[in-house]
Amino acid sequence: MKNAKRLFLAVLALVALPAAVLGVVGVELSSHPHQPSALGAPKPLTNDLLATLGEPGPVELETINSADWAVERGGLINLDHPTAKAAGLTAEDEPIQVFFHALRHPTKGLFIVDTGVESALRTAPEKAAVHGIVSSALKLEETLKVREPLGEWLAKQSQPLAGVFLTHLHMDHILGMRDVPAGTPVYSGPGETSPRAFLNVLVKPVTDRSLEGKAPLSEWPYRPETSGPFEAAVDIFGDGTVWALSVPGHTPGSTAYLVRSTKGPVLLMGDASHTRWGWEHDVEPGTFTADAPRGIESFKKLRAFAQAHPEVEVRMGHQH
Repeated sequence: MKNAKRLFLAVLALVALPAAVLGVVGVELSSHPHQPSALGAPKPLTNDLLATLGEPGPVELETINSADWAVERGGLINLDHPTAKAAGLTAEDEPIQVFFHALRHPTKGLFIVDTGVESALRTAPEKAAVHGIVSSALKLEETLKVREPLGEWLAKQSQPLAGVFLTHLHMDHILGMRDVPAGTPVYSGPGETSPRAFLNVLVKPVTDRSLEGKAPLSEWPYRPETSGPFEAAVDIFGDGTVWALSVPGHTPGSTAYLVRSTKGPVLLMGDASHTRWGWEHDVEPGTFTADAPRGIESFKKLRAFAQAHPEVEVRMGHQH
């Protein structure tokens, strides 16, 4: 049985309440507080700015594989797409990685994009944010191989963590949040806590435990634009080195990050595209995306941007 089905059946087994009790559309993803971000300013990605992408930037960028996992391929790749059908892709489990990315800005400090997994998943899984029926339903103990938890990585760094940039609020992108020091600013796209779904009966406790004791989510101040390559963009540090890009669809506030690294520009797209096969074959993500039409639109914008700027290295959400 695949991961999403396992979790759905676990919810059904746990909750025997009428829809009227839970609400027609379920419960919200998280009750964690959120606020407008004081960091970053909305700014269009103009042609003048994009012309400098080929030049090395000042930000050191490192991608860390925190854990190996395997999840249902049909959630990661649209198996109904003609290209996927022609390739004979089936709904098997797909090997993936759970990443976090470290950004070292020369004056602003150390930031991470997403969080990998927490140390407890290796040392005391029964005490991790994801445990019990959710962990059992996803078969984490059998399928998740922890490689470098965020806490162990942070302990080896010479500078403190200045902030966390989230691509979105799904469980596999915040499983390292418990290793983030209390008071560290946390940033995300707008509306990430509000999606309502029946599955959140089980997912919400995991999300809230992951965020418990952490700073409120500071939401990027996106301002819709029509002339740029994306729906909106935010210049995070005001110097054009790191950008938050609005790519909604997978979740309402899904965010990609464009980094002018010392080795050239890098696009961290989160789950706007999960897999290398999907990206390279122009096949959008599958059932894990909440709003498929908007997800396809964001996916196509990202591909058009990458094709227009081949100097940009693309790093997918769960495969490189």
